[in-house]
This record gives sequence, C-alpha cells and structure tokens, in this order.
Amino acid sequence: MHIFQQYWTPEMFAANASMGAHLLAALVLGILVGYERTYKGRAAGMRVYGLVCMASAALTVFVGYARLWYGGSPTGASVDPTRVVQGIVSGIGFLCAGVIMKDGFTISGLTTAASIWAVAAIGVLLGVGFYGAAVLLAVFCMLSMSVLRDVEAKLPGRTTLDVSLTFRFGSAPSFERLGAAAEARGYRLLRESLTITFADQVSVWRFGAVALDRYRAASPTLLAQELSGWEDVAGFAIAPLRH
Repeated sequence: MHIFQQYWTPEMFAANASMGAHLLAALVLGILVGYERTYKGRAAGMRVYGLVCMASAALTVFVGYARLWYGGSPTGASVDPTRVVQGIVSGIGFLCAGVIMKDGFTISGLTTAASIWAVAAIGVLLGVGFYGAAVLLAVFCMLSMSVLRDVEAKLPGRTTLDVSLTFRFGSAPSFERLGAAAEARGYRLLRESLTITFADQVSVWRFGAVALDRYRAASPTLLAQELSGWEDVAGFAIAPLRH
C-alpha cells in the first residue's frame, strides 16, 4: 500500500491538478482552432485538433515534473525536453501527410496540414506554460485560415485551371490551336503539364491553364459554354486548382 500512497501525496495531487489545467486549456484551444476546419467540412476537425493539441501539451508538461516521476522514486533518468518536442514533430508529420490529397494538378489539404502543425505547437507552448503565446498562436491560426484567405483573394494574382478535354473519334487536336484559343481568352497553357491518354479510340488531353489576370480572363462558366460548341470535343472538365 505504501507504493500506491506515494502517488497521492499533496505534492503529487498539486502536480496532477496543474497538468490537468494544462491539458484542459490545450483541449479548448485545439477545439477552437479545429472548429474552423469543421465548419468548412474538412476531414480533420475539432476532435483531431483537440486531441493533437492536448497530446502535445501532455508530452511536454510532464517533463517539468521529472522529480515526481513514478511517485517521486529516484530513477536517475536525465530529462531533455527538446527530444520530447522532436518526437511530437515527427509524429505530427505522419498525421499531416494523411490529410494531404492529390488529384491531378489539384492538391488539397495543405492548409489543414499546416494548421495541424500549428496546433501541435500550441500544445507545446501550453505544456511548458507559455499561455499568452499559445492564445496568440491560436488566434493567429484562426485569422490565417479565415480573414487571410479573403485578403489573398483580393490581392493581384493568377488563377490556374485544371482542364481535361475528350476528343471525338478521328479528330486531330492541335496544342497550338488550343494555345491560341486560350490566349484570346486570357489564359496561357502549360505545355509541360500536358498528359495524353488514348483508350477505346478516344483521346483525352489534360493540362493546366494559367489566367494572366484573373479579373480579366474568361470565367470557367464562359469557357464551358464555348467548349460545348466545339465539334471535335466530346466531353470536358474544368476545375480551379485548390491548395
């Protein structure tokens, strides 16, 4: 019984209460950041963010109580908090890789992966007791994923489209013809992105098209209306690239 009693001394109780407060704060801030992803319908949401943040806090806060490990029994273990943080970073890397998806030229999940890295850092800050920095980082994350996106959309930039054209049997498509038609509508075709597949007597071309000025270039809706009138095009797909 003496072995178990050493885990319930006043000092151990105070340490557990302190770490519990750290974990609760990490969970709340992780959920706060993850709500934005949940609201947008992303795969990683409030539960993932809350768990990652709380786990990061747990893996760092206990290092500060090394003398109370195993009920205060002397273990002779040396503590290096930086190694714990390195382990967190490595583990979060595998989780981030799982939320990044690639479909053709479209890569989705990068923002979610980056924000998961950030929420892990929030947990580490909470774990070592930097509450103010953790709150600021959580607020900055939310602003980056919401307000900053709207600001980015209003700044001058270029829009890239993922275009797939299915040509009718016997047609002879020309990349130069497509390039000239694209330039007339404010786009430049990326020749290095061109992939051609041929099956069942049908040729499918897939390539990227960059709008030289996204405010002056033809909209995808207008491009779809024009492509529907091309006699040698049996089908097409147009999708803006997402990152």
